[in-house]
Amino acid sequence: MTEKWTSVSTPYLLPRAAGESDAWTAEAPGRTSQRLTEVTMAQPPVEVAEALRLAAGDRAVVRRRLILLDGQPVELADSYYPPRIADATPLAEPTKIPGGATTLLARLGYHVHRAVEDIEQRPAEPHETEALLLEPGASVLTLTRTSYSANGAPFEASLMVMKAPRRLRYELEIQ
Repeated sequence: MTEKWTSVSTPYLLPRAAGESDAWTAEAPGRTSQRLTEVTMAQPPVEVAEALRLAAGDRAVVRRRLILLDGQPVELADSYYPPRIADATPLAEPTKIPGGATTLLARLGYHVHRAVEDIEQRPAEPHETEALLLEPGASVLTLTRTSYSANGAPFEASLMVMKAPRRLRYELEIQ
């Protein structure tokens, strides 16, 4: 018996063909956009450092984006990469990457073989309330995703903070 999981995240984990837009833009053409707000080297949150198997105090390249739907902010997305992967690549540059980071990573030899996602609901932090235009005391949905290569090495960890309500879909196929 084999099992196959499918989730709404699947398109975001696959490289795009030449000339194709990133997965978010393709999801709702003409309605979506994203703003790259920062690309920097930073000490990641503990859960990201652990996911990427970084030593205490190690830094990572982080790409921070504000995701918009119909011109309104709906998500904050921070993607972290170990410097050995991101240094001297467009991942470390403050510009959009044609086809998205997943496409670039695939060209660099990093294909998602396995992804682990943790989903949590929690109160929004003050900077999230401001960025997502939330009412004080509002909740957010967080998704933490770690992408692994075929040899089991983590190469990307993303933290997404989403405006509620938000629906995520997962399917399990058993053969």
